[in-house]
Formats: sequence, structure tokens, C-alpha cells
Amino acid sequence: MKVFLDFEASSLAKCSYPIEVAWVFEDGRGESHLIRPAPGWTDWDAEAEAIHGISLAQLQREGELHDAVAARMVEQLSGHDLHASAPSWDAKWLNALLRSVGFPKHHLRLRKTGEMIARDVAAILAGLLPVEEVREAVRAILSETDSVRDGPPAHRALPDAQADRQRWLAAIAEATRRSASSSRT
Repeated sequence: MKVFLDFEASSLAKCSYPIEVAWVFEDGRGESHLIRPAPGWTDWDAEAEAIHGISLAQLQREGELHDAVAARMVEQLSGHDLHASAPSWDAKWLNALLRSVGFPKHHLRLRKTGEMIARDVAAILAGLLPVEEVREAVRAILSETDSVRDGPPAHRALPDAQADRQRWLAAIAEATRRSASSSRT
């Protein structure tokens, strides 16, 4: 099953760490977890805090233990097709979380959401249109559905993961609509 995943982090520095994670399955089920920093995770950037609005004090008060969050992720997400809109960043924080509790670096792997959406749209349109027209239709649909999000990213993990799912659903719906129109002509 497809899963849309997003992290928020302490900063964008090399030593940054995950402070929030959320995932949403293609069927709409989702979870969100604030992550209490592991021992040794000391990086903190006030500018990042101003963007996501999560304070270090809030993480200490409300965050779940990092090892419990990592275990929950492995339990819930193993064997699923994981996607993130910024997989290089999200994979960095995913791997930091997994490694902090002894899981192999790539126990869970992320793929790029946009590429998955493009493949799914192309699969719906394939066979109905010439290859060149499929490529152009995929580009057009992706361009149209990029605007599904109302405004900029929320910079909170759950709303951002939900927005990625909504973008996928909108692209699939548009491809299906175009496919039905094409097959009637």
C-alpha cells in the first residue's frame, strides 16, 4: 500500500534530527508523532522552530520516546511503498531515527512522491494515447494538481503528508477522467 510520509526537524544542519513524523496510507489512515530527542541529539535552530512552531520544551513535554516512534514506524510501515515529497531530507531524518535504535540505515526506504504520481498517471493513460501524448498529459496533470494544496506547506508533518495524498488522489482522478473521455471518442 502507498504511504505518504513527512518529517519536521530540528534544523537543516548536518547534525539535525527528526522532531515530528507523520504518515498517511493511501486509504486515508494516518498517524502523527512528536519525537522527544534522543540522548546526543542537541542541534536546535530557532529559525526552524519559527517555521514549524514546535519548541524544544514542547518536545520534552509531549514528545514520545524516539525508540518508541522508531519501533512504531517499523511495525506500521514495513512492506509498504513509502513516499515523501523531499526524500533526500526525509530519508536523512528517517535514517537518523532508525540508526538511533539499532535498525539498519535503510530498513525503511523512501521514494519521491512526484515520480510515483507520474508513474500512476501514465499507467492510467497508457494504451489510450500515443506515448508522446501520454508524456504531455502526465506533465499537464502534474502541473494542474500541484496547485491542489491551498497555500504553502504547513510545515507540520501530518498536514503535509495529507496534502501529498490529496495531490495523488487529484492526479489519479484527473487521469481517470481523461481516460474515460478518451475511450468514449
